[in-house]
Amino acid sequence: MDIQKEINKTGGFTNLELLAKQVVEGFISGMHKSPFHGFSAEFAEHKVYNNGESTKHIDWKLFAKTDKLFTKRYEEETNLRCHIIIDNSSSMHYPKVKEHHLSSLNKISFAVLATACLMNILKKQRDAIGLSIYSDEYDYYAPEKGSERHHQMLLNNLNQTLINGSTDKNTDTYRFLHQIAEKIHRRSLIFLFTDMLQATSSPEKLFEALRHLKYNKHEVILFHTIDSEKEINFDFNNRPTRFVDVETGEHINLYADNIKNNYQKEVSSYFYDLKLKCAQYGIKYVLADTTKDFDKILTTYLVERQKFT
Repeated sequence: MDIQKEINKTGGFTNLELLAKQVVEGFISGMHKSPFHGFSAEFAEHKVYNNGESTKHIDWKLFAKTDKLFTKRYEEETNLRCHIIIDNSSSMHYPKVKEHHLSSLNKISFAVLATACLMNILKKQRDAIGLSIYSDEYDYYAPEKGSERHHQMLLNNLNQTLINGSTDKNTDTYRFLHQIAEKIHRRSLIFLFTDMLQATSSPEKLFEALRHLKYNKHEVILFHTIDSEKEINFDFNNRPTRFVDVETGEHINLYADNIKNNYQKEVSSYFYDLKLKCAQYGIKYVLADTTKDFDKILTTYLVERQKFT
């Protein structure tokens, strides 16, 4: 099936779950070894194979040595608790796209699809998943659960985030991170998708909120969701252009090349401070470039999942 056709004309993905499954399966097929091996269970002991049982766990190497059939028994690992947080402010809906698909994603659709991909893997591991979405208010919250009904509810709310859009909504991420940190009481793996563009002029408030999120021994991964071509490289044609703040409506007319160097210096300095603070607080920082694929997101999850005990 052509995954490029999995688009809903109302603004969301027609079948977000199927698309996420295809992305994950494509990622796994490109790996030499399945990332699921040893994640959900660990080998415990052998037992004699009885006729009629599934042959899935037969130890064929042992059969070659003993000429007898044994199956491997496994012990389940403690299920992971994972909470995913998505910034739904208007800046996350930049740039505007006519359709959300793999070759045309803005920041919010990248975050939504990446979240659905992570959920697909978490579901395979029978892990508990929670979700928070915020903009200028706390748009949505669901605690960590592992049921199929809960999984479908989260997928629906993810898709509704795209369909409903976000117009003239700024945010103070630090305010909602404090609220979310208070809600998550048991140790969890936390993923945060945000472009880190804030209404507040004080980055220290944001850094302190990230520190609060790390409280209670949570493992926190910040996916700094950015359109690198526009927001890092400032790649615009050098002609008179009106730049509009999608959250406040304020605008300025200028030639991009006249401010490009100063802009890149300021952005570089801010990103450096952000990465430095994350390192100080023990937060995993990942630049999530919407112009790239999802391999970095999924690989990061697999590495952090193995470290989480």
